[in-house]
Amino acid sequence: MGLDIQRVNTYEDSRFSEKVLRQHGAFLLGGEPYEVEITSIDSAVVRGASPKLYRDIIEYFRFFAGHISRFYNSTGELVQQFPSVELFPVKLSAIQPSQFYVDEDKLAAVQEFICSAEDIILPVTPEAGRYISQDGHTRLAAAVKLGLDKVYSFIAETNDFLYSFVEEAKRRGVFSPYDLPVIPHGEYEVKWNQFCEDFFSNQGESI
Repeated sequence: MGLDIQRVNTYEDSRFSEKVLRQHGAFLLGGEPYEVEITSIDSAVVRGASPKLYRDIIEYFRFFAGHISRFYNSTGELVQQFPSVELFPVKLSAIQPSQFYVDEDKLAAVQEFICSAEDIILPVTPEAGRYISQDGHTRLAAAVKLGLDKVYSFIAETNDFLYSFVEEAKRRGVFSPYDLPVIPHGEYEVKWNQFCEDFFSNQGESI
C-alpha cells in the first residue's frame, strides 16, 4: 500500500463520530481523519478529505471487516465493490481464540452497543471441526457477558502467525471465549503488547 494509515482504537476522539469509533472505523492518513461507517450488514460509507485515497482506506479497513463488500461516498455514489462473503452462525464453544487477554476498558465500551448475536461478525479460520477467531476477541468476551451462545462469522484468509498465537493461547488454557481473562487496561497494554513485540522480534531474528 505504501501509505501510513493509522487505525484509531480509542472510543473518544472529537474528530470522529461516536458510532464510527465504536465500529473501529476511524483512521488517520497523513494526520487527516477518515471514517468508514458501517451502514448495513454488507455496506459502509467512506468520508475524508481526499476521495482519491478512499480505496487505500477501504483496503486497510477490509483487513478487519472483510464482510463489508460495498462502499459508498457521502453522496451515495458507489466507490468500490467486492464479492460478497457468506455469513454463518458459530457457537461460542466452537471458537478457538488466537488472543489470550481482553482489555477491561474496551470490554466495558463494547458492551454498551452489542445487543444480539447479529452485532458480532468475526473473521475465522476453520480447524479440526472448530473455528479460530482472527479478530474481535473483545466482542467475543462481550458475547459471553451477555449470555449469548453464538456469533456470526465468515471465512477469511490467514497467515502462519495465527497458528503460533493459537498454540500460545492453548498453552495458557484458553480454548474458547469462555476462557478469555479480562484484565485492567494498563496490565493489558503491558502484557499483550509486550508479547506481540517479543514474538515478532523473534520471528525477525529467525528469518
